[in-house]
Amino acid sequence: MKIVGNELQIKGTVASIDRDNIDTDQIIPTEYLKSIKKFGFEDYLFDGWRYLDEGKLGITKNQRVINPDFILNQEPFNKANILLTRDNFGCGSSREHAVWALRDFGFRVVIASSFGDIFYNNCFKNGVLPIKLSKDQIDVMFSNKISDISVSLDSKKIKFNNSQEYSFDVEDNLLERIVLGLDDVDMTLKYSDDIKLFEKIRRNNKPWIYADE
Repeated sequence: MKIVGNELQIKGTVASIDRDNIDTDQIIPTEYLKSIKKFGFEDYLFDGWRYLDEGKLGITKNQRVINPDFILNQEPFNKANILLTRDNFGCGSSREHAVWALRDFGFRVVIASSFGDIFYNNCFKNGVLPIKLSKDQIDVMFSNKISDISVSLDSKKIKFNNSQEYSFDVEDNLLERIVLGLDDVDMTLKYSDDIKLFEKIRRNNKPWIYADE
């Protein structure tokens, strides 16, 4: 994320996965959910597609048999920060690990025609921007075989092929999370003064609640 001209942009390489209904188990299988950490899941992203052998928690990419046909194992897409896919991405379970794996790999934007509801909200809590476009717009992007995109967070536009651009819609409060890197706790702490004032007034008006302190 950087300022280009007067706009805050995310620019980078696009990896395209031309599939509908990619669920959270395909994004990261259940065997990797045993870790209590929130980071370090990049080697397990799309595990069933990236590798030809069976993995387990603690085994890194360098110890696995790589599938050379999968896009994230090919240059320059192994360093992609934007993912282009199709309908209902992130459906299935509510596991937040799916977003963690995408984020840890380096993805900052996911573009699809629709998302699983819980996955969509989890993205904003973890620094990944989910962008919804129409199915026709997604078709155009796949047919153009684009490899680079710029995403303007100020004007809410995607630009590709030098001249083509699409507008996207996202609530400003959700976009703020992406720009400032805020999670739920950070968003709550923005109102810490109001919370303290509420507690002070409540303590004065209902002192019996605090009698055991």
